[in-house]
Amino acid sequence: MTHNLPPIVMTHGAFCCGWAFEDFRKPFEAAGHTVLTPDLRGHGASDPASAVVGVSMTDYARDVAALCAAQEQPPILMGHSLGGLVAAMAARRARVRAVVLLAPSAPWGVTSSSMEEAATAVGLHMLGPFWAQGVAPDRSLMRHYSLDRMPEAGREAVVARLRPESGRALWETLNWWLDPFMTTSAGAGALDAPCLVIAGERDVVHPPSTVRQTATRLGGAFIEAPGMSHWLIGEPGWAEIAEIALGWLAEHRETA
Repeated sequence: MTHNLPPIVMTHGAFCCGWAFEDFRKPFEAAGHTVLTPDLRGHGASDPASAVVGVSMTDYARDVAALCAAQEQPPILMGHSLGGLVAAMAARRARVRAVVLLAPSAPWGVTSSSMEEAATAVGLHMLGPFWAQGVAPDRSLMRHYSLDRMPEAGREAVVARLRPESGRALWETLNWWLDPFMTTSAGAGALDAPCLVIAGERDVVHPPSTVRQTATRLGGAFIEAPGMSHWLIGEPGWAEIAEIALGWLAEHRETA
């Protein structure tokens, strides 16, 4: 085991909690990293469903940045889906060694490239004033789009643990063009730390064409994972995604 490696902060996506990385964290821990998988604000197991009401993406990013700043050495920041965008925003607020984004939501200014992305953004408005609510997970959509490559037992185990998400955070992310405050901006220019961005070839939630734009915006390296969908942290093939990230981190250890 290699000692003195930087800790890794893994940031989960919408409707999830830190449990999303239960398996994905293990290869990194085996390599010698301490792995932190915090629950985003309002997502704790004991939090009421209303705890996410009014919570902004800025709140998420500040919380993650504060956790990074509290570590004895700058950590590696990793995020999945909406948590990938949170990680990118947090990387502008705290010193980090490296950033790894897995199927990240796009920051302010990156346009969608598929009908599914556009439909999701528009569909939220069917809920009424969703930005002032805690939005319940649409388990059917999760099964068919986010978890489509998961074995049935694993898929249902994830679905059973989903919880409400902040409608405000979803609005800021999916309807960024309506937000004059540019809440989900990941800043101008490349991140200060090395950045790797991975997309699944079959992902329709955040398709490769959109994720590639995000990588370009952040000055990051981009990898498209053949055959993979959105749940890169748990669907078949997740271990290979972890190995790709570990290999890249090893290559950048001296410069990160």
